[in-house]
Amino acid sequence: MQSSDVTVDEEAYTDQIEASLIQLSDPVRAELSKRFFKTGQGQYSEFDQFLGVTLPQIRAQLKKYSAIPLPILSKLLDSNFHEVRHFALLALVSNFEQAFSRLDFESQKCIYMLYLEKSSQVNNWDLVDASAHKIVGAYLFHFEKRSEKILFELANSSLLWQRRIAMVACWYFIGRDSLDVPLNVAERLLDDKEDLIQKAVGWMLRELGKQNLERLKRFLEAHYSQLSRTTLRYAIEKFPEEERQLALKGMFQFSS
Repeated sequence: MQSSDVTVDEEAYTDQIEASLIQLSDPVRAELSKRFFKTGQGQYSEFDQFLGVTLPQIRAQLKKYSAIPLPILSKLLDSNFHEVRHFALLALVSNFEQAFSRLDFESQKCIYMLYLEKSSQVNNWDLVDASAHKIVGAYLFHFEKRSEKILFELANSSLLWQRRIAMVACWYFIGRDSLDVPLNVAERLLDDKEDLIQKAVGWMLRELGKQNLERLKRFLEAHYSQLSRTTLRYAIEKFPEEERQLALKGMFQFSS
């Protein structure tokens, strides 16, 4: 859905929402956010702009609105400001969950399609982590027989954020004890050169271990030579210290 779908009234509504967030700007916090989210030259978030609005402030603004129409959220996702895009993504998640509760399949599909269309604008780790599993993961798990194929396509993308979306979307599968797809996506990303992807893989493996520790250990043992230290450290973070030290050396203890 492109911005040309937005009517004059919707343009005004979009501007109103963005203005309400801009009014909360904090230049000092914005400068800190620029450093925290790596906006320096050549860094992963080089061109992102920040207002310095906190997540609780964004959530408070969101409570002022009922379900916001998709053309407006599409327009907000095109904003230069990180916090405006974050607002739009939280609104999309809310819309998706409301549609899910009323069994509105068509609305869920539209939200999912918009999310993928705008995935280049879901362009920082916090934006992905707040939304990918709740929209992409949920939709694929419940409604798409080709879920693994679609996640593989995202995992093979040249766009960093689509690859992270692929991995974090698997969190929804993990929470429902459906572990084959997450493990297969993780395997596809083990050689990824981006630190943000290795962290996401390790994080999802750690979450998977909460459901089935033996499967996590078997996966780590089988792929030990391929694992980055970042992925491995994230995956075994909750291991007891002695077991964690052994795992760092490629030695894993299994139940008898």
